[in-house]
Amino acid sequence: MKRILITGGTGSFGKAFVEYILKNKPDVSRLVVFSRDELKQWEMQQLFPVDQYPQLRFFLGDIRDQNRLKRALERIDTVVHAAALKQVPVAEYNPIEFINTNVLGSENVVQACLDTSVQRVVALSTDKAAAPINLYGATKLCSDKLFVAANNVKGERDIRFSVVRYGNVMGSRGSVIPFFLEKAKTGILPITDTKMTRFNISLTQGVDMVIWALANALGGELFVPKIPSYRISDVADAVGPSCKKPIVGIRPGEKIHEEMITSSDSFCTIDLGQYYAILPSDGHTLLKYQNYGIKFQKVQEGFSYNSGSNPDFLNVQQIREMIRQHVNPGFSPL
Repeated sequence: MKRILITGGTGSFGKAFVEYILKNKPDVSRLVVFSRDELKQWEMQQLFPVDQYPQLRFFLGDIRDQNRLKRALERIDTVVHAAALKQVPVAEYNPIEFINTNVLGSENVVQACLDTSVQRVVALSTDKAAAPINLYGATKLCSDKLFVAANNVKGERDIRFSVVRYGNVMGSRGSVIPFFLEKAKTGILPITDTKMTRFNISLTQGVDMVIWALANALGGELFVPKIPSYRISDVADAVGPSCKKPIVGIRPGEKIHEEMITSSDSFCTIDLGQYYAILPSDGHTLLKYQNYGIKFQKVQEGFSYNSGSNPDFLNVQQIREMIRQHVNPGFSPL
């Protein structure tokens, strides 16, 4: 991991990943931020000026453009694929745009990596890709399948493709906590459904997981972290205990609970301790784990990992502490 490119590098995860690499990986000689928004790139350059971080490069481009990707990937050995369109209601209204970016764009990344000197690829997924009921989740499931299947056509190339799937990133753009923090100023926090739950992961945990996957993936795995859940109603109570909380109903394409491993996945899922890994059903990757002597346990048939049945839930006070730690250090409930 000497020369890294991250697609969607100006997003919430991208910024956190870049900051981690710059602070903790001095042996990385080249770190390329690939994204399509020139303003966000300029803003990021102010945070990480070139005179302090000469290894950092910004490459303007879109994953829909395979030729541009190939040029950006010259002399790159490691790729983190974080670029995606993500808003569930927007996907329902503009489906083809999500298909063009999340599916066809992901295939462009796969092909560009196969055509260059890339050796390690980790793609970011989402809990909404497990048994998807919305267009966004369906496109991310397609993306997951593309990256897993890429290992079948690598031939003699020294390259491994894997995927990490996790839940809502605390404090990321468009997520519920920043939304509630802003809405609390009005005295009203709209709640979709009092029964709704979601998985929760911090940006730091997400970055750590990707770094771990880059170092440990054998190729073909879809990694899932063991993380807590929260109730949307508890998030509202944590942010604005004195606010009014009208029930507004779920948005198009939303689930009451999110799932990261379905019962159908259980036949191919192993427990690695800190993470689960959903392996390809052909058994080749499982055989690698056995041959390499990696410790794991197969999960029980019928096992599923669901935010509603998850035994680990954050309470209101824990949510407040996590908001202070990961989103707003000066936060106080309204």
